[in-house]
Amino acid sequence: MRVFLAGYPGEMGGANTEAWHTVKLWRRAGLDVHLIPTWGFDDRWRARLDALGCVTHPTRPDDLERVPGLAGSPVVGFCNGEFLTHAHRFRALGCPLVWANCMTFLFDHEKKAFADHGPADAFVFQSDFQRMQLEPQLAPLGYDKATGHLIRGAFDLDEWEFRPRPHGKHEPFVVGRVARPDADKWSSNTWRIYDRVAYRHRQALVMGVDERTLAKLGPPPPWASILRPMAIPTPQFFATLHCLLPVNGGARENWPRAGLEAFAAGVPVVAQNDWGWKEMIEHGVTGLLGDCDEELAHHAATLAYDEDLRMKLVHAAREKLVTEFANPEVLAAAWVKLFQGVHRVRAAA
Repeated sequence: MRVFLAGYPGEMGGANTEAWHTVKLWRRAGLDVHLIPTWGFDDRWRARLDALGCVTHPTRPDDLERVPGLAGSPVVGFCNGEFLTHAHRFRALGCPLVWANCMTFLFDHEKKAFADHGPADAFVFQSDFQRMQLEPQLAPLGYDKATGHLIRGAFDLDEWEFRPRPHGKHEPFVVGRVARPDADKWSSNTWRIYDRVAYRHRQALVMGVDERTLAKLGPPPPWASILRPMAIPTPQFFATLHCLLPVNGGARENWPRAGLEAFAAGVPVVAQNDWGWKEMIEHGVTGLLGDCDEELAHHAATLAYDEDLRMKLVHAAREKLVTEFANPEVLAAAWVKLFQGVHRVRAAA
């Protein structure tokens, strides 16, 4: 089965990272994968995709009709505005359209595209929370619930080494988080919450800081270190942590990729008891959830003093990732079922 991705993998951003992991998943399932970069690409990423057996079609927006094999093939977009801009041209070629919104709201260009040209043939939701948020917004645009599919974000465990950082009594305990530098991803209470982690040798490390982030966080305290986006490889960042303590400042997490990365690296997660975190984390089993700033700080301090509990959470989270959240057989089967379904619907249209 041939499938097209409108877009291209990249180093930073959930959609770009997920595109890479999803393409690897599709290839592992035996799909014939083609990519249309919109509208440029990095040669380093093309080399990686070539090695997987994927086909890249460098093209201009006006030349889509000349892309070999595109007509009639499903086309997938991960939060890609260019995909929506040209959705009517893909549709004119008989391509089933598959849309994966990475947020919990609709962008204006999404609403316009679906209002002008009709909804996608299939929608991918990564969490029940996201589905619950988006379906009422999509309904006035002609969305049919039968076209919605719950498929967790692809995650290749082979790219991660499970190596929990041990923590001994009286040693520094490092909490932190990583996120893109959008203000809504960061809470203005971050340093205050971290400061309430009642452990004498508490330290903090956060990555994803630029001028926007600093304006939201304020200057870091002496015990905290900050890194710009992608300052070090993400696995190296997680290798320094004893606890991931993400606190959002407006954005409602759908299916937070940083949580999956922490599970894979062996870092326990203390997160807000809300949104997609509630689906990813089973409190007291695979992580800890807090209802307020004080609970978040308390849970982090608990892990600083209780190494047995910290390791118990780490290993349970890893097992959940292996058996369910990142299980390639489960995820690939869901994608194949989706593609088979949109082929049948388009053929009957």
